[in-house]
Amino acid sequence: MTVVLSSADLVLRPWEACDATALAALADDEEVRRWTSHRVADQEDAVHWIAAQGVGWETRERLSFAVVAQGQAAGHIVLKRPGGAGTVAAIGYWTGARSRGLGLASRAVEMLTTWAFDTDEGGALARLELIHNVGNPASCRVAEKTGYALEAVLPPRPPCPLEGHLHVRERGATRSV
Repeated sequence: MTVVLSSADLVLRPWEACDATALAALADDEEVRRWTSHRVADQEDAVHWIAAQGVGWETRERLSFAVVAQGQAAGHIVLKRPGGAGTVAAIGYWTGARSRGLGLASRAVEMLTTWAFDTDEGGALARLELIHNVGNPASCRVAEKTGYALEAVLPPRPPCPLEGHLHVRERGATRSV
């Protein structure tokens, strides 16, 4: 099943083989490497990484989307569901250097959250979690802007040497943002 989410100027769609060059360029970013476990060293890595995302769609454990703005891949967002079932999932995301500060991450998180809570394809989840490193205030702002409440401070755990923030959003919860 192919899922494409879109608004007037933003599209979330599964990564495609033709995105390898754009992905390699986006991933060649110190901030992406600093705050995520996302590692794509070159075009060949990008081709393999994109192919692996297809497996996640088949198992429904990792629904990975390219964040496309103005017709170009600008970032990545993923809905992670261990086992491909259950009512709890996690969201992860990053944006490329040229797209930071434009609100793309917040808009992508909101689009994916709405889809995950409100559709059968998204699994009609009850709870979404968003975890980020405490040293990444931009991710904290994204969580707050999209109604994910800070639930806990998590201890450091590999591969993250610093504490993390666990933000959550429950289906049907009133947003205080």
